Amino acid sequence: MKEPPTGAVRARPSRASSGAGRPGLGWAVPGLLFFTLFAIIPMLLVVALSFTSWQGLGLPEWTGGANWSRLWEDPEMRQAIWLSVLLTGLSWLFQTPVALLLGVWAAGPQRNRAVLSAIFFLPLLASSVALALLWKSLLDPNFGLIADIGPYIGFPDGNLLGDPQGAFAAVLFVASWQFIPFHTLLYQGGARQIPKSLYDAAYVDGAGTVRQFFSVTLPQLKNTVITSSVLMVVGALTFFDTVLILTEGGPGTDTTIVPFLMYTTGFDAFDMGYASAIATILVAIATGVSLLLVRLTGFSAMRSTREGM
Repeated sequence: MKEPPTGAVRARPSRASSGAGRPGLGWAVPGLLFFTLFAIIPMLLVVALSFTSWQGLGLPEWTGGANWSRLWEDPEMRQAIWLSVLLTGLSWLFQTPVALLLGVWAAGPQRNRAVLSAIFFLPLLASSVALALLWKSLLDPNFGLIADIGPYIGFPDGNLLGDPQGAFAAVLFVASWQFIPFHTLLYQGGARQIPKSLYDAAYVDGAGTVRQFFSVTLPQLKNTVITSSVLMVVGALTFFDTVLILTEGGPGTDTTIVPFLMYTTGFDAFDMGYASAIATILVAIATGVSLLLVRLTGFSAMRSTREGM
């Protein structure tokens, strides 16, 4: 066969080097504009308002760092931060194992799995306000379900929401009950991506169901656990509507978390400047915790759990 002359054949440019298949920068412009208009600019305005005194009418009055000095000395703010951190931690501890186990189960071939999964996911379709109103009726000590079961769980008068620990537990349970189905969907999708060959190999090696879960399923769901945890932490730190409807921050201030304190400061006391300082702290904490989780878990490297297969 005749060899082609030198230089006659040119190497075909690779797909990666030619940029084929990659969307251009113009595709990101609508998203960037939307994010700038509805996220960046409002956040900058809130930061600016945190250095002012404003009651919602007229022009803000510049006060410098007065709101920030007040923030560090406010015992109610310290309590709200502690309650938000406690709610976030307990929410993660409660939701993660339940959602993980349900998600792995829902990804299996069990009979009637689809029907049961659809029924279980129904709370995710309702609004938080509607669910909070439902649970407030159920927990009413006069005519709610708690009046009958209260004596069996340590509340003889059925006044669960009137007890500090009981009210906090109610907020934790209602929030987790509503959002566990969402995280279950994440784990279900992740579990379905695990190759069956890994389970076959584990079975050949003599691994039972429990050993397969800890040696195959859980390591393969590492990135899903991290994603779910970040969403869970941010959601818990910004939790608001259920507290407003269910307990109104009470009894006293025992369920007044940071978002609810921000709301009452801004819209009940009309102290928009101080409320803006609280909002800035809330955004900083949520962002910092999310970045810390991503950094400590190595999720930023985005390494596939199926690498080398």
